[in-house]
Amino acid sequence: MQPLFTPAQVREMDRRAIAGGVPAAALMERAAGHLARGIVRAGGRAAGLRVALLCGRGNNGGDGFVVARLAHEHGYQTDCLVAAAESELRAEASVQLRAASARGVQAVFADDERWHRKLECMAHRDLLVDALLGTGSRHEVRGAVQEAIQAINRSGVPALAVDIPSGIHPDTGEELGESVWALRTVTFGHPKPYLFQGIGLEHSGFWTVADIGYPQTLLTEPTDARLLDQNWVGSLLPERLRGSHKGENGSILIVAGSRAMRGAATLAALSSLRSGAGLVTVAGIPEVCDAVAAQLPEVLLFPLPEIDGVVSPDAAPLILDKRDRYKSAVFGPGLTHERPVMEFLAAVLEKWQKPAVLDADALNAIAYDGVRLPECECVLTPHPGEMSRLLHSSIAEIQADRFHTVRQAMAELGHCVLLKGPYSIVGEPGQPMMVNHTGNPGLASGGMGDVLSGVIATLLAQDLPGYYAASCGMFWHGTAADLCAHDIGPIGYTARDVAEALPSARVHITTTCDSGRAEGA
Repeated sequence: MQPLFTPAQVREMDRRAIAGGVPAAALMERAAGHLARGIVRAGGRAAGLRVALLCGRGNNGGDGFVVARLAHEHGYQTDCLVAAAESELRAEASVQLRAASARGVQAVFADDERWHRKLECMAHRDLLVDALLGTGSRHEVRGAVQEAIQAINRSGVPALAVDIPSGIHPDTGEELGESVWALRTVTFGHPKPYLFQGIGLEHSGFWTVADIGYPQTLLTEPTDARLLDQNWVGSLLPERLRGSHKGENGSILIVAGSRAMRGAATLAALSSLRSGAGLVTVAGIPEVCDAVAAQLPEVLLFPLPEIDGVVSPDAAPLILDKRDRYKSAVFGPGLTHERPVMEFLAAVLEKWQKPAVLDADALNAIAYDGVRLPECECVLTPHPGEMSRLLHSSIAEIQADRFHTVRQAMAELGHCVLLKGPYSIVGEPGQPMMVNHTGNPGLASGGMGDVLSGVIATLLAQDLPGYYAASCGMFWHGTAADLCAHDIGPIGYTARDVAEALPSARVHITTTCDSGRAEGA
């Protein structure tokens, strides 16, 4: 798996690589080589391609000057615009500009009278290269850099970002006033946090990680976050032995549903079946059990007493009396947060002892009503709204730095947490955070979380610890969604479609494992 490096860690890696004998110029040259290949992919190989490079005064600009030289040598029509005065260039950038100028590249600086006219001509280029700001930038953009960003975005011309789209905070992915919307980003060494959150995950476009020659000992140093890969997940998904029977493949209890939301129990049960559970039982009010029976004859039913269409507190001792029959459980989907439900959950969770997935209204019970988390192994699966209630923060604060949010949730809740959303993150105290790259925008529709809960509960019931069940479960769930996007269409497939695709997704994961992933979307 690829570790995620913060910009501070990358700077330290730069320092140590250079101290260990790797010249800074060599790192820049290799980075520029990857970028030049990115230009070829984005704009084609034809001589005469019109490329404009917008460079800053620091090392990111230095990378841009090397790219300008290489583009010029490839026969491209090359403009080089520098969002600073020549006297403001840092040492390494100045060296690379002189090398580019010696090969015929002519730079136009921000204090040149041609600067604004050149910016207005951006729309007449075939490709723009954003080398304005690097991962060291944390202040709101202004001046010539801001003018250059605005010119890139209004041009309508595809932009290739060097290491990071300018104007994006490298740690949080938030926008520093204005930022470049790139078609493609080439980042160096390892993925970085901005790719997975905030505006960064949108403005980075398609991204690739370029190996620019850091020593392997530096690249493999442990970090507190990693990008999941197929090999790791495929190696952990439980195998089914030839001589096994249904009782050995996991017995799951799903406590879900209400009169107004009967489908949640059906979706969680369907996904448990499709992910390989041996036995699935739905515990719910009679109307929920009837709805499940009409669609899933394979599921066992556990009717519970009700009050006004929701589970009654009187159901708690019934559940607890039969808890030893199950290897894992799901609590929450579709239960509502009516007062009888809160009382029921408080009584059950206080004495529950089997691994459990807590989702939806079980999380609301913990956040709103002070229901205590059980002492057994739990996986909490909040979306940003539910996480905001759990941590008593705004959704904007939750989303401002999702990695920080997961760290905070681990510290406060003391259990495995899966923060859902684009690039879902799993965290558990004492373990590195896991970041998922499978899935697509089509997942943003009702019922998808219920399907995810069923997958994780199945893995828990098959003896995978919570941290691994959550990590593998979100990767598997996302892979099923990707198959749906391919086979049905990127928007409009349903949660049922994702559940039905789980067996095919498992085959895809376990038979086509790849050692890594170079590109994200």
